[in-house]
Amino acid sequence: MNVMIIATKACTHRKNLEKELDCLHIPYELCFVEDRADLVEKFGIRHSPNLIVDDAVVFRKQPSEAELRAFFQHKNSKPTMENVS
Repeated sequence: MNVMIIATKACTHRKNLEKELDCLHIPYELCFVEDRADLVEKFGIRHSPNLIVDDAVVFRKQPSEAELRAFFQHKNSKPTMENVS
């Protein structure tokens, strides 16, 4: 699973989102819109922060801890070819 936070350098919610992902033990990459115009265009970024998972925008705002937990529990519970009998 590839997780990315896209945010402005001045975003006041970014550090909280990072902390929540850390608490959930979700590794992520942090990208700043000021440095990555390509990502701004690719994902249609207009607000900050944004959470991208496996090349799809899943949150265009600061999600609550409950929203994050529910999303990643659902994402991790999906069957894959490796764990299907």
